[in-house]
Amino acid sequence: MDVMLGIGTRKGLFLARSIDGRSSWEVSTPQFPVADVKALAIDTRGPRPRLLTGVLNSHFGPTMVSSDDLGETWTEPDDAPLAFPEDTGAALEGVWQIAPATANEPDVVYAGVEPAALFRSTDGGRTFELVRGLWEHPHRPQWQPGGGGLALHTILTHPSDTRRLAVAISTGGVYQSADGGASWTPTNKGVTADFMPDEVPEWGQCVHKVARDAQTPSTLYLQNHGGVFRSVDDGLSWQRIDGGLPPSNFGFPIVAHPRRPGVIYTFPLDAEMERFRFPPDARFAVYRSEDGGDTWSAQTDGLPQVPFWAAVMRDAMCADDADPAGIYVGTRNGEVYCSPDEGDHWQLVADKLPDVLCVRAAVIG
Repeated sequence: MDVMLGIGTRKGLFLARSIDGRSSWEVSTPQFPVADVKALAIDTRGPRPRLLTGVLNSHFGPTMVSSDDLGETWTEPDDAPLAFPEDTGAALEGVWQIAPATANEPDVVYAGVEPAALFRSTDGGRTFELVRGLWEHPHRPQWQPGGGGLALHTILTHPSDTRRLAVAISTGGVYQSADGGASWTPTNKGVTADFMPDEVPEWGQCVHKVARDAQTPSTLYLQNHGGVFRSVDDGLSWQRIDGGLPPSNFGFPIVAHPRRPGVIYTFPLDAEMERFRFPPDARFAVYRSEDGGDTWSAQTDGLPQVPFWAAVMRDAMCADDADPAGIYVGTRNGEVYCSPDEGDHWQLVADKLPDVLCVRAAVIG
């Protein structure tokens, strides 16, 4: 089994490969070493994997590049692949999410950007068009930036209905479309926003990440600025599921197992030290639930148990598509860990990297 792990950092992209069941890894030198890499995808729908990467260079600005040879060479179209139409008056500030659609749409790729907007590609990510229905939503002028900016950071396609989409915006909340993006509805009932006068508003929540259950697509999981939530009715209503987590209501990532229903992972951060974003008791622990969030257990075998003063960002945790699934986590102090057995045991993939912003993994052979 050949597994690729992409690691996006503050100083470029690192590519790790394992051909021995994820027991050992070879890690590349950095690509795009003077760029932030907040978003990447390993698209395995075609005859060969395609890497799609959002890069932000402080001099040249943001763009998206692609590789069809596993990172040996990269291509950027002559015309910017991601650009706002002139009539919007907006300029691209960064790429926050790249999401290949399902196998039913093998050439469709979505991109979430800053300022908060959704783009759609029908040629495998070479060119993109703005999804006007969301950009022209009447709520948009009132969305406010979170600590990282006004970003669309989550895109969820539906496994059986290509017209259904869900996105999450910080700080706009969760919005869903049932008509391919022509119209959008906020779906945040029950999700709190304790920093607003109305603590349970229709929209405006600072959602950090959303994941869809692998076997029950109407079940969604949400890591909010204040709490972890579950919806069993495709976002129409949400209930808190963080009672079994440490006494903290803050965190960034949430990941659903690629096949097993109800299996989810998160990385809590101490609510009392929110601005510093350290894990509770300075203890490195990935929390796993196998019952949709009703109960949680700390997975620490192989993770450092000395005082740990770093955080895990919203896209710095992921799962691959192997069986058993590999779970990956990257930290802001430049460490990346892999669990080849769905969280039971962990091993170091790389350390002394720059600040890790995102990780993505897939079986490529």
